[in-house]
Amino acid sequence: MEYRRLGRSDIKVSSICLGTMTWGSQNTEEEAFAQMDYALGEGVNFFDTAEMYPAPPREETFNRTEEIIGNWLASRGSRDKVVIATKVTGPGSRFPFLRDGKPRLTREHIVQAVDDSLKRLQTDYIDLYQLHWPDRSTNFFGKLGFTHDAEEDMTPIEETLDALAEVETAGKIRQIGVSNETPWGVMTFLQMAKLGLGPRVVSIQNPYSLLNRSFEAGLAEIAIREKCGLLAYAPLGAGTLSGKYLDGQSPEGARFTLFPENRRYRGDHADAAVRAYVDLARAHDLEPAQMALAYVNTRPFMTSTIIGSTSLEQLKPDIAASDITLGDEVLDAIEKIHKTYTYPCP
Repeated sequence: MEYRRLGRSDIKVSSICLGTMTWGSQNTEEEAFAQMDYALGEGVNFFDTAEMYPAPPREETFNRTEEIIGNWLASRGSRDKVVIATKVTGPGSRFPFLRDGKPRLTREHIVQAVDDSLKRLQTDYIDLYQLHWPDRSTNFFGKLGFTHDAEEDMTPIEETLDALAEVETAGKIRQIGVSNETPWGVMTFLQMAKLGLGPRVVSIQNPYSLLNRSFEAGLAEIAIREKCGLLAYAPLGAGTLSGKYLDGQSPEGARFTLFPENRRYRGDHADAAVRAYVDLARAHDLEPAQMALAYVNTRPFMTSTIIGSTSLEQLKPDIAASDITLGDEVLDAIEKIHKTYTYPCP
């Protein structure tokens, strides 16, 4: 397993990060424990979660994922062996059961969210604390275009950074990161840190896969030059790049079978792109999912690839993909497919 520095910090994380958003809904605590045990044994020292997990968020399961991780940490005594990342929920109307029902990235919400996560995780500190999405209207969650709202009510980034500085000074968090961010957002956070207005962002957790390489257009250069690397989520496009949903298939227990309303990685254009990548992998005797992960793992702006599995049978080959190097012929073919299907699933 390769380990990389988290931004400019002294924290080193595995190139594979264990995603956890199914634990407490699709996965039991016992299954989650088995995944964490196996991942740690394979050298994965980086676990990513969020206060709103499992996803999709529901009142009856809300916060359950952090509780499961906390129980595992307590039972295994492994806190010093893992790097724990979690996130504070951004604004939205889907969370009437969270704090005052109107989550924001204000001081009040961040301080409370950190304390609540520490309690559920049964730890004294969080290694990487991330803002799950911006507290402003911008283009994230599948939106490429930007529409400006001059009248919107947004929490100033200065206030958010000040709150993060407060919990960092208190020893409750070690580093901060952003998620679902834009180039303007990342550079604004970085510039404010340079001016002494808060801690420096060390990572960007955004979607990145063969189906969505939009990160390359503006954020890749920032990630490299500012040493603020990508934590890639959905590297398999929610499992679609395995090919398991092609030709109308709906495997039992699969995510899109359980939650068919999630259409971000579905549709005729997406299916055509997936088929092209799956056919390429099979023509070179590669497992489609492993080819897709190997591509993401080796990008120069990458810090860690977040993989989420609902079973050990899925997790094992996903972790093993970290040992795969793609040849020039495969890489050239990937670029040709990308020119035809540039951003099929932003």
